[in-house]
Amino acid sequence: NAKTVNFGIIYGVSAFGLSNQTTLNRSEAKELIDTYYKTYPKLRTYIDNQIHFAREHGYVETILGRRRYLQDINSRNAVVRGAAERNAVNAPIQGSAADIIKLAMINIYKRFEKENFTSKMLLQVHDELVFDVYKKELEIIKPIIKHEMENAYKLVVPLDVEVGIGENWLEAH
Repeated sequence: NAKTVNFGIIYGVSAFGLSNQTTLNRSEAKELIDTYYKTYPKLRTYIDNQIHFAREHGYVETILGRRRYLQDINSRNAVVRGAAERNAVNAPIQGSAADIIKLAMINIYKRFEKENFTSKMLLQVHDELVFDVYKKELEIIKPIIKHEMENAYKLVVPLDVEVGIGENWLEAH
């Protein structure tokens, strides 16, 4: 429920939508949304600023300046415009997360090359990386991965990383 509420509010869910996705009735959902914005007033400012910027420029940017063009941001059709507005809020968040994980991947790759590790980075899934690590390298590589992921891009808030270990993806979680 908490994840649904958090992501829903950030991406503009209505009281009706939130009540359909949770066990809350519509008035409880509205009260929760109102309380959320009162608790985090800068969130409303961020959302409004992103939409305003997108309407003026036709795009939004990630933390590294990659642009997401939103051709429908000024549409007269409210449904179409609403989808573009949600993208104006969502794209910088998701895109910036992608920017940061890619920086981490580059830095980890360079460290592995420099130190001649046999272990390899296999793939990225959203905000996580999967590695094939030789046991003799495990204790050396773990702090490298954690450090490079937590320090890929300097932010005001910390990027906390957990390293899971297992013979397969399920065991690592």
